[in-house]
Amino acid sequence: MRHPQFPYLLSPLRLGSITVSNRIVFAAHLTNLAQANRPGPDLVAYYEERARGGAGLIITEEQSVHPTDHAYERLIRAYDDSVIPDYEELTLRIHAHGTPVVAQINHNGGQASSIYTRLPVWAPSPVADPLFREVPKEMEPADIAAVVAAYARVARHVQAGGFDGAELQASHSSLLRQFLSPYANRRSDGYGGSLTARMRYPLEVARAVRAVMPRGMPLGARITGNDWVEGGLTPDDAASFAKALKAAGLDFVCISSGGVSADARPTLVANTNVQFAEKVKREAGIATRTVGLIATPKQAEAIIAEGKADMVALARAMLDDPHWGWRAAHVLGAEVARPKQYQRAAPKVWAGAAFRD
Repeated sequence: MRHPQFPYLLSPLRLGSITVSNRIVFAAHLTNLAQANRPGPDLVAYYEERARGGAGLIITEEQSVHPTDHAYERLIRAYDDSVIPDYEELTLRIHAHGTPVVAQINHNGGQASSIYTRLPVWAPSPVADPLFREVPKEMEPADIAAVVAAYARVARHVQAGGFDGAELQASHSSLLRQFLSPYANRRSDGYGGSLTARMRYPLEVARAVRAVMPRGMPLGARITGNDWVEGGLTPDDAASFAKALKAAGLDFVCISSGGVSADARPTLVANTNVQFAEKVKREAGIATRTVGLIATPKQAEAIIAEGKADMVALARAMLDDPHWGWRAAHVLGAEVARPKQYQRAAPKVWAGAAFRD
């Protein structure tokens, strides 16, 4: 429960069986810092600095679940057992700062590239992706089952590596989003057509992952609030999907948008996805995070204080300032824990902190 004098943004939140110390989340995004397709020292240091700088929760960049998914050279191959020791080092270093870390797991579907996989690209339908423009193979029942099993396998690797939870990537160009979106899914079998049928595969994945995760270990999903294209996913679809994910045992959702088509025309303004997050939070009753053009502490505080989302996710703001959480505390008139090496720069002992307002 929030202390009456404490900012909403810096109040704790329960997710499954864990408690995050504040509502600031370092958002999943591509870093290209992986080495030999595994987390290496550069990636560990990158995340550790954000944990040190006040993030309440870190979501890793996507971890690939299957060999048919390889969208860029340094994609982390989470399906390979050899990734587990690297996971252990990454989580150990982040946990040293008291920060939970969640692994985002994904299959890029039609946005994979045979340049990297040397295998056919898989997707719900043979619809070319806007990035590589490679026409994928329509997945057959055996392919669908294989990828469901792959998600479950990676969920076990995530646990073995010491992560606090997992997040399914079901937005942007992911395979799960491609099944959901009528723009990308043209199937006529039980996995295409109505929203209920298009949700079938993502929900199969969600249930399979939930089944191999311990009770209370947080599981969430990043989903699309709006495809921003005619014939694509809508905010109503997002709310319906979030309800179904909650029924499948998920603990939270993150609301993003766009990415399914080069023809999409998103409205790129501050808080661009907050309206969709607010709708999902209200209608689905699940812990909800929002992301997209959130830059300042006061902006983030207002989103939480007004009940539009339970968490805010930042990428560019924390690329600009890895210690954004410290600045948020200062701007909002609160204190935040700092490593002892950094305590001499705290606002109460150093006037220069005022220049970061």
